[in-house]
Amino acid sequence: MSKRTMPVESYGVLDSFRGTVANPAVEQLRILGYAVVDAGYSHEEIENISERFARVSQDYLNLHGRETLASIGEEHTIRALLAQDEDIFLQLAMNPVLMNVVKDLIVGKFILNQQNGIINPPKKSYNQAAWHRDLPYQHFVSSRPLALNALYCVDDFTLANGCTFVLPASHKIEGFPGPDYIEQNAVQIEAKAGSFIVLDCMLYHCGGYNGTAIARRAVNHLFTVPYIKQQIDLPKATATKTLSAEQKSFLGYDYPLPESVNSYLASRKK
Repeated sequence: MSKRTMPVESYGVLDSFRGTVANPAVEQLRILGYAVVDAGYSHEEIENISERFARVSQDYLNLHGRETLASIGEEHTIRALLAQDEDIFLQLAMNPVLMNVVKDLIVGKFILNQQNGIINPPKKSYNQAAWHRDLPYQHFVSSRPLALNALYCVDDFTLANGCTFVLPASHKIEGFPGPDYIEQNAVQIEAKAGSFIVLDCMLYHCGGYNGTAIARRAVNHLFTVPYIKQQIDLPKATATKTLSAEQKSFLGYDYPLPESVNSYLASRKK
């Protein structure tokens, strides 16, 4: 049945998203666990992010050493981009279109838990190529998301360069499905540069094999409720930067770990 003739009326329904969700991506995320969201950037802005990503990635490799990173499985990951070039990458993390989606899905306060550059190398395996959740080693499910993943596409995500695989609606089950189920139900998500691939963090997903001659790059964001520990202490990593009150709250400055009972009580008074 084509979309033009697909019925939209229903009966016997006591509850629905209709009238409460204006964004179809939010509805798809709730039901299937994933959606593609256009970030709203111009061609020039997309190119600028691409160039800044290339520069920061090279600086990171020079600083930490490619061989050293490779020895610990970190060769294709650039940690905490905003701590190195906070201007463009903090703006990316706080993209208004993305923030509207996150606010619709995570109830109450949320923070940026992590922001990492992800590089899918050409014709080579990498650490994101195995099925995983972005809250790894967890097998609970919740009625509302506790965490969302937003993968910004620095480059086009295509079938040829190994665009992301997802298992639709797997954020609703605790265990990992078997190989036959995966073979029959996995979906690859193609997306243009300048898009976010947004996932419920409990959705099983993985990167595909990049069969082209060019690396495919992305910036991965994880947004969580504040009581989930950050991967890297972003307040400390950005302590020397000039940030607004909104940016500080977004990065978790409002939720420090008290060093003692006295500091906890002082935070309560504040």
